[in-house]
Order: sequence, then structure tokens, then C-alpha cells
Amino acid sequence: MTRHLRVSIIAGSRHPIAQPFAGGMEAQTWLLASGLGARGHDVRVFAGPGSDPALGQMEILDHQPLELSDEARADVSMPPEAFMREHHAYQQLMLRLATDPTVDVVHNNSLHYLPVAMADLLRCPVVTTLHTPPTPWLESASADSAGSLFVAVSEHTAERWSPKLRIHRVIRNGIDLGLWSVGPGDGGYAVWTGRLVPEKGPHLAIDAAAKAGIPLVLAGPAYDHAYVRDEVLPRLGPTVRWVGHLDQAALTRLVGRASVAVVTPCWDEPYGLVVAEALACGTPVAAFARGAVPELVTAACAALAEPGDVDGLAAAILRARGLARGDARQHAELTCSATRMMDEYEDLYADVT
Repeated sequence: MTRHLRVSIIAGSRHPIAQPFAGGMEAQTWLLASGLGARGHDVRVFAGPGSDPALGQMEILDHQPLELSDEARADVSMPPEAFMREHHAYQQLMLRLATDPTVDVVHNNSLHYLPVAMADLLRCPVVTTLHTPPTPWLESASADSAGSLFVAVSEHTAERWSPKLRIHRVIRNGIDLGLWSVGPGDGGYAVWTGRLVPEKGPHLAIDAAAKAGIPLVLAGPAYDHAYVRDEVLPRLGPTVRWVGHLDQAALTRLVGRASVAVVTPCWDEPYGLVVAEALACGTPVAAFARGAVPELVTAACAALAEPGDVDGLAAAILRARGLARGDARQHAELTCSATRMMDEYEDLYADVT
């Protein structure tokens, strides 16, 4: 049995770690923190305003206003104020953790570069989960950091990072299979879930569903309002609905009643939590074969199309709709459980502490 540990989790500061989650990283952070607490570990979470107080010891990464002179603000090298405020929030946090003797392991679950760049200052191990492909700030910080152990959320993500740093392990994200329960698939519609942004491609899901002759329901927050205005809203109609940003329970009901889930990454998806959620609901997946998506599925639970191929995706929707819902759920149970994810992180903590 893993010994009791004092774990400090560093989350992103821009979105709260609370439902309805802004994205997969926020959902995974919540699940990690709550899961570690349920297993008896002493967990502290450093996260953005509005995060779930039920996670236990919560400290807010508050972006304090900058007190700068007019002369400093007028300097041509002045970066955006939001960037500087976030920088100082993480800098102060890492300086605090560097002198804190009560922490056994720090788990950096943010995208910010300072927890990596300053990891060498800490007395305890720092585990950083890589949730994205390489970014300029994080890659440059990682190159000079010997103090952080890196975990990738997929083999695809590990391959993208491996030319620049050593990936200690691949630990795929997990979901609570008790909450994402099997649905009847009796709604007669396809479903698309996620943030309504160009890189997620909901407009392509609409076009493919129309070609397949199946109604589509979109669920998710609008983060790029110009994109939604220009590409999504004009495509809505009698057979295409957008129901907004749903909490987990409502989303489970929606996905569980769908006959197929459509996944349309227009970038190299590092993991693809919406795939795992759909499979757990027993809903087969039709998706573009891009990023980590192909490694999350098999032919028994999904049909794939070439990235950007709307006609191919329409055909995949029709194929996936005929797949057995039990096979989709079974695959989720084998590969996507939160229990498996928690076991693997506990094993990692035990190895490094």
C-alpha cells in the first residue's frame, strides 16, 4: 500500500478547477486532487479563483494588480499586464514551496513555465504532467531543468516532447466511470462536446453530420466568440442544436443518449478526454485520426477518418453508429478509468519520494 503523502498540486490559474470544467486539463486536475484525498493523502491545491473548495486545502493563485510607475508602464518592453501578473503569482508560489519542509511531492499540473524552471529550488520532487505539445516557454524552461520529472498524457505527446527532454512515464488521463455511466443511445442524434474553438473543429462536425443525415447536438463553452459567430451560429438549425456549457451530470445524459460521438480535432490532440467520456457512456466514436485519438480507440468502438476529411467523417459516423455500445463501455473500463490513473500516479510518487 502506498504510504501517506503530502502532495501539493499546482493547477492552471486562468480557469477554475470546478464544474462545469473549462477543458480536459481542469477536469483531470479535479479528479487527481479529489482522488488523492479520497485515498488518504494530504492534498493542497493551488488554483485559480472560483475553484471547488470541496477539494480540501485550497489556495488561490490570485493575479494581484501590478504597482508600476507610469515610466515603467510606458517602457516599450512592457509585456501584457496579464502575463506579468500570472508570472508573479507562480513565482511567489514557487519561492514559498522552496522553503516549505512539509511537502513530500509537488505535482505541477499547469501549463506555466515557472514551476518547471524553478523546480531545482525545491527540496522535494516535482512531477510535471505535459498536457500539450511543446510550447515555446515550457520547452525552453524544460531544457534547463533537472528538477522536474515529466509525465506525458499519451504516447503521442511523449513522442512530441522526447527530442527535447526525457519522459519519465506515460500516464493517460482517466475518468470516473461511476459518473460517466452507460446510456441507452436512444436519442437519434450525434453529439459533439468540447470548447467551441477553431482547433476543436465543431463546424466540421456539423458539416459531416449533415452529410451523414443525422441530427447533431453541440455542448460546450464558446471561448472564441468570433469563430462561433462566423462558423457555428450560421450552421445551427432544425437538425443542429447548441445547448451551451453543461455540468457533468447533464453532459453524461446527453452523451449517453447519443448514437455516436463526433470528435474533430484540427490540431494534434494531446489526449482527447471527450473520447474517453463518450466510450464510458457506451457511445461509439467517429473521429479524425489526429494526435492521440487513434491510440485511445479500437475498431470495435470507433471509426476514424483522415484529418479534415468531412466526407470521410460522414462515412465514419454511419459506421460508428452501428457499433456495439457494450464494446465501447468495455474499452473504457479497460483503458480510461480514474482508478488506473490514480494507481499509476501513486506508483510514480512512491518511486520518487
